[in-house]
Amino acid sequence: MNRHMIRISPAMLLVSVMIAPAVVAQKVYDPGATDSEIKIGNIMAYTGWAQQYGAVGRAEAAYFQMVNDRGGVNGRKINFISVDNGSDAAKSVALTRQLVEQNGVLLIFSSIGTDSNLAIRAYMNEKRVPQLFVESSSAVFDDPSHFPWTMGFFATYRTEGSAYAKYILQNKPGAKIAVLYANDDAGKEYLAGVRGGLGDKASAMIVKEASYQASDAALDSQIMTLKPRGPTSSSTCRLARLRPRPFAPLTTSTGTRCSSFPTLRCRSLRSSIPRDSRRQQESSRMRGPRAGASRKCEATRRCASFWNG
Repeated sequence: MNRHMIRISPAMLLVSVMIAPAVVAQKVYDPGATDSEIKIGNIMAYTGWAQQYGAVGRAEAAYFQMVNDRGGVNGRKINFISVDNGSDAAKSVALTRQLVEQNGVLLIFSSIGTDSNLAIRAYMNEKRVPQLFVESSSAVFDDPSHFPWTMGFFATYRTEGSAYAKYILQNKPGAKIAVLYANDDAGKEYLAGVRGGLGDKASAMIVKEASYQASDAALDSQIMTLKPRGPTSSSTCRLARLRPRPFAPLTTSTGTRCSSFPTLRCRSLRSSIPRDSRRQQESSRMRGPRAGASRKCEATRRCASFWNG
């Protein structure tokens, strides 16, 4: 029996040597990648209340098309599969399963919104599918020890709030600050950043704080709460973190523009813009050919392509 085994061993060795190069040469990729294609999934709000942020998805699709037109990535064309969650985070889980299990994407890239990305994070990490460049500023996506397959993109709300605070310290060290923030994790993170940026001066400089719910139809009561009363010798900078967040300028109590901070409702903020300045802005807009359209709120016309949830 042993002689027989010895006799056939050289033949087996020869077959093994012949097969080995083929095994080495065979390329093995994760699902969603081949020698000719890379499938990338994306979840975006193309319809619903946040549909303006669909511009982000369309811009990304156009960029990947440009890459493909130039030959792709090392000869591989990018198949960018972007689906619409209708501005409803609850739909994102089913859409993610569709992209991963049916479309077979290599990764989920630049999906929109805090709540939407939180909803799919556990699934993505369980499946070991990369969740790259999350479109949210929440610090919860900076947790590689627990969710190594998830990577954020933007500076966090805390970092942003801290940057605004440091700007005020450098440019208006004697200012009194009023802060308007969302009554959720993102808003509280932003407020903590403002306080942290001001350091030991926070208690003296922050004179008023007001929160709001994302479901609030208007912010008139909060604006009235933050509005300076009586004479003041120093300017009041109003910091606002709202979601969703079209942009409009907020001013100091002396009429000097402090910076452009995220705001929600122009109707609620008009009281913070000096009346003479408002009249001047509106009259200058009326000179254009679209006089009727120019009456619209400046914040509405300058809606930003950023969404935090």
